Amino acid sequence: MGTARLEGITVAVTGPRKAEEISRMIAKFGGKTVIRPAQGTVFLDDTIIESQLRDLIARPADWLLLTTGVGAEALLQTADRLGLSDAFLSALGRMKVAARGYKTVNVLRKLGITPVIRDNDGTTAGMLAEMEDIDLRGKHVVLQLYGDPAPKIIGKLRERGAICEELLPYRHVPPIDDSVERLIEEALRGEVNAIAFTSTVQVRCLMNTAAVLGKREALLEAFDNGLLAVAVGKVTAEVLTEEGVDRVLYPEEERMGSMVVAISKYYGSMAGGEESEVASVSGECSAADSGA
Repeated sequence: MGTARLEGITVAVTGPRKAEEISRMIAKFGGKTVIRPAQGTVFLDDTIIESQLRDLIARPADWLLLTTGVGAEALLQTADRLGLSDAFLSALGRMKVAARGYKTVNVLRKLGITPVIRDNDGTTAGMLAEMEDIDLRGKHVVLQLYGDPAPKIIGKLRERGAICEELLPYRHVPPIDDSVERLIEEALRGEVNAIAFTSTVQVRCLMNTAAVLGKREALLEAFDNGLLAVAVGKVTAEVLTEEGVDRVLYPEEERMGSMVVAISKYYGSMAGGEESEVASVSGECSAADSGA
């Protein structure tokens, strides 16, 4: 079975970065790839972030929830550019800090800051789970995100009585071509077998576009009936689940190569007549778990 595990399988890749590299890996397993970027330009949103940063320095929040190392670095760089580095570090010392991911923790470590709370599984949901026993009623909670609003997470915090604010150091501009619309049509016509996502932004872009076109429910139905959603890691898988996709394949190790191996093992087990499982974000799904 080896290199032909993906024979007859077409995988749509939504990440523009490393798309060619992923295509070559899929081809080695006998599969075909179509590249349908669902992520456009990333840019620093100077005007809003400067205002929010000054507010945060003047009135430190009760909790600052940092979800990406890149976003945390962007806050520090913005503070430095504005000549507010010392003031921002002072404000950080007056807030309780929660962190998701080892990269975020490493950024804080360089500043001599140890987060009060950190995730237990690499996801934002895991970080919030660790905060379950903390009373957030009436507390000012600032959630740092990376170019991608998270209404469901904000909703959960507000349900617990928190006064929430999103901090978006970066914003994403959607692709300027019709690649996402084409992908939705291909998915609904059964022309692609799987869609591989390498960031949360790609998931939101696809589902938001489907909603605008009035095809969100049809797309979710396709995911329920054979179309395979694949994520590069737990965080992206978590957002797919938030968007209503029940079946998500993802490797334990967040690597492009591991994702391709997981796809190949999944379809390889199906070709061999073995029972194959697809885990949701709440489960554990390594390449080995995918069958083979």
